Amino acid sequence: MKAAFIRYGPPDVIEVNDLDKPVPKDHEVLIKVHTAAVNPLDWKTMTGGPFIIRFLFGLRKPKVKQLGVDVAGRVDAVGRRVTQFKPGDAVFGTCRGAFAEYACTCASARIMKSALARKPEDVTFEQAACAPIAGLTALQGLRDKGRIRPGQMVLINGAAGGVGTFAVQIAKSFGADVTGVCSTRNMDMVRAIGADRAIDYTEEDFTTSGQRYDLLFDAVGNHSLSACRRVLNPKGVLVMVGAPSDVPVMSILSRLIGALVLSCFGSQRLVFFVARANAEDLTILGQLLSDGKIRSVVDRGFSLGEVPEALRYLEEGHARGKIVIAIGHYDEAQ
Repeated sequence: MKAAFIRYGPPDVIEVNDLDKPVPKDHEVLIKVHTAAVNPLDWKTMTGGPFIIRFLFGLRKPKVKQLGVDVAGRVDAVGRRVTQFKPGDAVFGTCRGAFAEYACTCASARIMKSALARKPEDVTFEQAACAPIAGLTALQGLRDKGRIRPGQMVLINGAAGGVGTFAVQIAKSFGADVTGVCSTRNMDMVRAIGADRAIDYTEEDFTTSGQRYDLLFDAVGNHSLSACRRVLNPKGVLVMVGAPSDVPVMSILSRLIGALVLSCFGSQRLVFFVARANAEDLTILGQLLSDGKIRSVVDRGFSLGEVPEALRYLEEGHARGKIVIAIGHYDEAQ
């Protein structure tokens, strides 16, 4: 089989080479990959920065040789202790090495930080592959950390990105009044996916507008904590899920510490959040996709051989929604 391999460096270090087809271990599922999706984590793993990435994935060279996390495909084989899936099942979720023709992942998030769920029949592999990381971040951030409720005023900063497009739609599914912050070219798209209004950040700074919100879901992290607090109601919540790629680790840490301190001494809650993969929430995302309450916004598709170009496009920082990798297994029905 073919798979995308990396060393630390720019996209040019990615090589698509042949590899023996994996054999699933006792708790693993082998997936015949139809579609994978690109995430900022893939780019950070490739570049080895910031330093915490190297601390987690290898100082001199990456311990994880294959790229890709978001996956959708069909179960090809299962380990002897796997009972919830069988060969032929259409699935989606998270795994390591999704940019490949076949990928192994654990069937249970209790074993590793990965999860799979069955793909609804009326949801395409492409739509499903986009949902895991970005969709889980939006769902868990809004529901669990933001405690979103019907009728609340919600602001999504970074509404046109992979996480932001899901956040806009999920917030609307909860009955919130949603405002999305995006660039000029994305305003129509953000409205089309459900935002009640859109703010063009090239023309207006939402932190100085005077408008107040019950919940600020920040997928960008390009404003200070004090500026974000200004747009919150007295008991408002700031959920932070993103930061600019060029921000030093110490700045991120100081922001986290500041959020903890300010939350302890005020009525507003400031929360930094990282999604956790689990089958239950993947199933919820699958149902939302099936019901038409959310859809994956796909900016551009690439082939497995074009993974370097896909990462280079992501690095430019202007992707609208998600970038997908079409592996090429389209001999079966979606």
